[in-house]
Amino acid sequence: MPLITWTEEQYGTGVGFADDQHKKLFGLLNNLHGVAFSGDKAAIGAKLDALIAYVVEHFQSEEKAMQEKNYDGYQAHKAEHDKLVATCADLQKKFHAGEAEVNQETTAFVKSWLDDHIPKVDRAYEPALNS
Repeated sequence: MPLITWTEEQYGTGVGFADDQHKKLFGLLNNLHGVAFSGDKAAIGAKLDALIAYVVEHFQSEEKAMQEKNYDGYQAHKAEHDKLVATCADLQKKFHAGEAEVNQETTAFVKSWLDDHIPKVDRAYEPALNS
């Protein structure tokens, strides 16, 4: 069973590329969640790396679009992105060094972040990005 499922009502932003990227992001998070309990460090590491790489790519896409449209909330939005990327990079480094685990708490944290960020922060850019 997936950890997170994209629905228009809960996660739709009204911005096509962002919604498409969020769907892919959810798939990558579900993939990590699916192996997080396996004990297979190589598989977990590969899924973690794929998720984090896509998070960075997605954030860059959103930020570029916000800058192109001179979105007023860009700086605050980017600060939220930067904070999550720093947290992810730290976890990634510690996981690969054998100093941290990826488990249910990890995937629940990412889900919780998305549950909060997309409806409250991402939806706010819809009028600007669709102008």
